Amino acid sequence: MTTFKLHSEPLKDEWLDDYGHLNEAYYLVPFTNTTWKLQDEFGIGVDYFEQTGCAFYTVETHLRYLNEVRSPAVMDIESIILGSDAKRIWFAHQMLVDGDLCATAEFMVLHYGTRESQTIEMSESVQQALKQAKVADKPDWIGRKIGLTKR
Repeated sequence: MTTFKLHSEPLKDEWLDDYGHLNEAYYLVPFTNTTWKLQDEFGIGVDYFEQTGCAFYTVETHLRYLNEVRSPAVMDIESIILGSDAKRIWFAHQMLVDGDLCATAEFMVLHYGTRESQTIEMSESVQQALKQAKVADKPDWIGRKIGLTKR
C-alpha cells in the first residue's frame, strides 16, 4: 500500500469548541491542507493551475470522526490514492494524533479546465502516476454510507 505522509499540523486554539476539543468543522481544514500537498506530489498543484488553468474541484467528501482531538496536539495526516480515471481522483486521508486514528476523510475530485469551463482529461503522465500510486487493498471504511437501516 502506498501511503503518503505529506503533512502535519498543530491544533490551533481558535479551532476548539466550547467542550475544549477540535470543532467538527475544523477537522476538514488539515485534510484540505494535505490535499494541496498531495496535488503537489503529483505535479498538479498551484503551479500546474497557473500553467494550465486546470484545477481539482471536490464534488464529494465523506468525513468520519473517530476520536476527539484536544489541545495541545499535532495532527499527522496520511494519504492514499483509491482510484482514478481520466477526469477524476478518488483518495482518502487519515488523521493521527500521537499515533491514534482520530478521523478519516474520503474525497472525489474532478479535473476542471477553468479556461474551457468544463471537466477535461488529465495528461497521460499524471494518469499513469496516479494509477501506479493506487492502493491494492482499500481500507474497510472506504465507500461507507450513513443511514438508520441495519446493514
